[in-house]
Amino acid sequence: IKNGIECSFMSKKGCTFTNNACSPIVSQCEGCGYVMEFNGKSYCKTYADPAMKWSFGSCNFATHVEAPKVVEQKTVNPLKASKRASRGR
Repeated sequence: IKNGIECSFMSKKGCTFTNNACSPIVSQCEGCGYVMEFNGKSYCKTYADPAMKWSFGSCNFATHVEAPKVVEQKTVNPLKASKRASRGR
């Protein structure tokens, strides 16, 4: 990209990513807080190849995607449950 722009792949020698350039974002990245625009193209600040990140599911950097909520089921001891049932609780 350009010197002076926040990018984790920029060093004093230039871009350290493959082919010395980051890849533009994919359609799933639209609306993310890490997207920056440079020379009319949009790039990700945290990941140099967004298409690869989305190929395995949703991106863990995505600010516009909510993580699925995990519902924990409470395990019940069958012995205690039978005792409660016999007492009428």
